[in-house]
Amino acid sequence: MAAVKEVQQTTCVGLGALLDAGEGAVVTLLAGETRLAAHRAVLAARSPVFQAMFQHDTLEASSGQVSIADVEGPVLRELLSYLYTLEAPQLPGMAPQLLAAADKYGLSALKSICEQQVAAQLTVENAAAAAVLAVRHSCPDLTAAAVAFIKARNVQVMATEGWADAMRNCVEDVIVVTQLLAGAPPGPSAPATPGTRSRPHSDRGRTPAAAAPPTPARHTPPPDEAAVSRLRTLSRKERGSRLIQAAKQGAVGEMQALLAAGADVGARGSEERTALHQAAVEGRVEAVRCLLEGGAEVDARTNVQNTPLHSAARFGHAAVVRLLVAASADPNASNVDGWTPLHRAAAYGHTEVVAVLLEAGADRGARDDSGATPRHLARQNNNQQLVELLT
Repeated sequence: MAAVKEVQQTTCVGLGALLDAGEGAVVTLLAGETRLAAHRAVLAARSPVFQAMFQHDTLEASSGQVSIADVEGPVLRELLSYLYTLEAPQLPGMAPQLLAAADKYGLSALKSICEQQVAAQLTVENAAAAAVLAVRHSCPDLTAAAVAFIKARNVQVMATEGWADAMRNCVEDVIVVTQLLAGAPPGPSAPATPGTRSRPHSDRGRTPAAAAPPTPARHTPPPDEAAVSRLRTLSRKERGSRLIQAAKQGAVGEMQALLAAGADVGARGSEERTALHQAAVEGRVEAVRCLLEGGAEVDARTNVQNTPLHSAARFGHAAVVRLLVAASADPNASNVDGWTPLHRAAAYGHTEVVAVLLEAGADRGARDDSGATPRHLARQNNNQQLVELLT
């Protein structure tokens, strides 16, 4: 056992020396202005996400450059250092960002260490952010610690700017936290495995990185049998029309009853929109989930060739975008003007949506019918943050 440990330590030291030397590095990692050279074999050996990325015919594999959205330069440096040395940094202030990056790239040991560091530094001001982080990245120990902390200081925590920020920016995660505070278990959600998401579309130029896990579902009682029976007496057209309207309103219970009564999940309304399009336009997360579970076509097209992902991207509904890409929506589908969902998100200044789409494999170099890329559109709107993200 001692011999094995010695070999492991020697290997880590050797890989650490490689990081400093940069010899034979064939991959460049980009995070904002930070550019770091790394060895492809090391990244693939440590991370299942990098392994999947380099095993497929992706833009990253062919170009030797990997752009990492939503990760700051110092965090990227620490992440890369861990990949080479397997030594977790003792930097508590960086732990939340490093936890998110570790989860994104399938580094379970580093994620667990960061989870412990975040839990050890809970305060009234940061408890809401820690709880949201734990829910979003499926951290059971941190979730339990954060919820217990908030329960003991409920009034103080909910009076902080941290709680207000969470309510403004992370509504779906706060809903789950609130359910846990009330003692009710959050609704079930399918686990997401990094790098293994099913993709029926062409993978060329698209990163098989893990999408953010779908937002946990709220519990909805099964439809009433009597209501289902009444709905079955309606015409097929009327059931389809009602389904679209219920999706627009986010009336999940009514949607489930309509689907149980045989409503066509692919029924078309104004502008050839399906119920899934309508739910995406309105940002109805649970309605989108219900329709996907009911067999809705994730890449259905309107009369101008917009998919539901186009609709969610246009209106900045990041949680819906996450659900759709997790269901294998094509991030590079183009409409009649040649706009992809990334074009729409960039044109309307939705930074979080742009980041989610890039992580899902959206082509930042895609050109519309006029030759404009998403970056061109961001520049036209003087949105420097998006310009940098799309560079």
